[in-house]
Formats: sequence, C-alpha cells, structure tokens
Amino acid sequence: MSVELNESEIIQNPALGAFALWKFGLGFQADDSRPAPMPLLFLILPLLMHRQTSEVIESTRKASGLTLFAAKLGEERENLLAVHERALILRKLTWDSLELGIRGGLLTVNYVEATVRANTLLGAVAKTVLPERLKNLPNSAEKIGYWFSKTGLNQIATTLRVEF
Repeated sequence: MSVELNESEIIQNPALGAFALWKFGLGFQADDSRPAPMPLLFLILPLLMHRQTSEVIESTRKASGLTLFAAKLGEERENLLAVHERALILRKLTWDSLELGIRGGLLTVNYVEATVRANTLLGAVAKTVLPERLKNLPNSAEKIGYWFSKTGLNQIATTLRVEF
C-alpha cells in the first residue's frame, strides 16, 4: 500500500518540525548553553516553512542579527506582518513537533521555567538527508536560534510584530 503525500504534508510534518526545533535550540544554546524560552519555539516553523521568509533567512548573515533580518523581511510589509498569523496557524504543528522532539529525546522541557533545551545526541548519528528545497533548513534554524539568543523576548516580539 502506497500513500502519496502532497508537498504541504511532506514539509509540514511533526518529525521535520521536531528536527527544526532541535536545530533552533542548538543555535540558541551555542554561546552560553542557556535553554530557549518556550514561546520562541512557536515562531520557528512559521519562519522556516514560508518560502519567502526562509529565503530571507538564508540570505541574511548570522552576524547581521534579527534586526537586519526583520528589516529585509519588512521590505514587503505583509511578509513581516504575516509571521504572527502563521504562528497561530502552525501552533498545533509546533505542539506536535515539540511533543515528538521530547519523546524522541531531542528536546527537554523545564515546565517550571517554561524553557526548552536541545539535547546533545550520544553515539553515532546518521547524516540528515533533506530534499533540495529543505537543504538550508538546519542552518537557518540554528541561525534563528543564534539571533534569538542575542535578543530579549520583548524585543523579538516587537521586531517581528508578534504577541506572546
């Protein structure tokens, strides 16, 4: 029995989402091992799974930071303003991805502090093979994690025009 998936089903699935959240967490923790505030996870999939936005992420240098990324994204104002709406639409996928990441040992949640830690994998890990359209997803997720780690929660909300 063969099941054919459309592009949306291939891209927007919890396994890929868990992988993206894990890579985001690794980027967030890169400098000081501090876990990411949980609300930030709800911005990752809306940023990565929107083609135009992901292209802006890819074209923005890591050292340029969140402000330059938002300025580039805001050149077409509706793209920046749509981040909040996409976060609401992808909220269930983010929850499902977080749950799968926890069950798979990629992520650990501190429920008291509402933070999420990306775990280091032990042993040999197979290299991830992604389709061409998604080949930049791991680096983009880590880049967002790095940008968010350098910016406070309120500043991120203001810069990306979102509400937590």
